[in-house]
Amino acid sequence: MAKQGQETARGPSEGSAKGLDGLAAAAKDGAGEDKGLPPVHLWNPPFCGDLDMRIAADGTWFYTGTPIGRPALVRLFSTILKREDGKYFLVTPVEKVGITVDDAPFLAVEMQREHDASGTVLKFRTNVDDWVTCDADHRLRFEAAEDGGLTPYLHVRADLWAKVTRAIYYDLVDMGEERMVDGTAMFGVASSGAFFAMADAEQVRQAT
Repeated sequence: MAKQGQETARGPSEGSAKGLDGLAAAAKDGAGEDKGLPPVHLWNPPFCGDLDMRIAADGTWFYTGTPIGRPALVRLFSTILKREDGKYFLVTPVEKVGITVDDAPFLAVEMQREHDASGTVLKFRTNVDDWVTCDADHRLRFEAAEDGGLTPYLHVRADLWAKVTRAIYYDLVDMGEERMVDGTAMFGVASSGAFFAMADAEQVRQAT
């Protein structure tokens, strides 16, 4: 029985082209004719082991150590990505395989600044060409970076986030403002009527 379990766990990784194409075919079958995102939250297939697939911190997808050079394939896999209990999986109607994500599964590589009745509206394009409007449901969060600065992340969907590129981070800082949050002056950015705090305003003033 142990041997059978080991074989099941290895199965998805066997045969580079066959493995990718088989997973892609299952994902396409599950998506059907709807051009929107597949209903991965409704799929509950058996776990078939870990796949030798990794999303690097720069957004590059690797399979068996080799970058996946087909953007359309990366885009397809990104639509069946799911996170559960801190782990990442690719899910189709017939199988569920684990993958490795070094940081965040997506990158926010472009930002557009618009205005509506609520004020500033920030829209971000990810590296797989999804557009996400930053609002209360798709918020920005800021984490301490190794260089002493901050790294922004944008909520894309479910428990999936996009790391915001350094160039866009500087744009966010340039448009930052101070607001009172729970009695404390905070520095941050506003979008779609919501405010996303970066840091204590007094600390920002001292740093500059």
